[in-house]
Formats: sequence, C-alpha cells, structure tokens
Amino acid sequence: MAAKRSPQMPGRGSDDHPVVVVDSREQRPYAFKARRVTCVRRALPAGDYSLAGLETVVAVERKTLDDLVNTVIWSRGRFRRELERLRTYEASCVVVEADLRDVLTGKYWSKAHPSSVLGAVMAIIVESGVPVFFCSNRQAARLFVERYLLRCHRRYAGQGPQKNRPQDAPLVLPAQGQQG
Repeated sequence: MAAKRSPQMPGRGSDDHPVVVVDSREQRPYAFKARRVTCVRRALPAGDYSLAGLETVVAVERKTLDDLVNTVIWSRGRFRRELERLRTYEASCVVVEADLRDVLTGKYWSKAHPSSVLGAVMAIIVESGVPVFFCSNRQAARLFVERYLLRCHRRYAGQGPQKNRPQDAPLVLPAQGQQG
C-alpha cells in the first residue's frame, strides 16, 4: 500500500518534487534536473532563485565573478538594498560562480583591488549575515543551488516563515578602496 501524501499548498510541488521559482530577470538561468525539481519563471522580491510558496523565506542570489565585483564595488547601493531584503529571509545566500582564489588573484575585468573585493565580501557576510559561497564554476554553482533549494524545501515546506535574522542594525558595506 502506497504512503499517503500530505495535501500540497498551491504551486509548491510535492514533498519530494519542489517547484523552483526562477526570477524573470535572471538572464542565464540554471537548467536543474527535471526529475528533482520543476521550474517556473516569475518576478521574485529578492534573489534569483526561490521555492514556490516560500518566496519570502528562501532565496539564492547568483553572481558571476565579474558581476560580483561590479556589484560590490560599483553598485553598492542597489546591492545593499537587495541584501537588506535577503537578511530578513530564513535561508538566503549569495552563490558565486568562481573560486575565492580568482578574487585574490584579480581574475576579473574590473581594476578593483582584490583586497577591496574581499573586504566587501566579508562585509556582506558579517554585516548582513548573508553567507557568500564561492562554488568554483557555473556547473558547481548550479549543483550547489539545486541541493540548497532541495534542502530548504525539506526544512521549510509546510512551515510559515520564522524571522530570526537581526534586522535592527543598518547594513554597511565598505567604501571603494576601503578594506574590510
């Protein structure tokens, strides 16, 4: 006799087959394994990837190395606002399609000093509480995001959001040229 499944919330997928929401502005979305997840595209309040029904609980922001450097050095204001939203989520992170070694050796287009980039990344982690994961390349990052979302689905499906990240302190990213 087959086990009974619990009722699904609309758009959430089954307990073992979640629905991944890909932000409609994401220019190069990951191709996740169809046997593991179903993907839909629509605008997300924060991040590039989330789970249906958990769009304000779980989010992943994807960055190439050049995009990360440009964002943390030249577009800090917009990214700070994104981090302010992400820090209120139960589970959020920034995933970078590069190694930390690539930051340290300056393997990006910008002329920004590696210490400035690393300082900005450290500020994101410490000041916002949003972890940054360097995943070596696009393929490894896709696998990381897929597994992260699957784990979050197992943990948060059927639960309401539990806000537990600090929201009182303002988020401060270091100024250009300032090391963190």
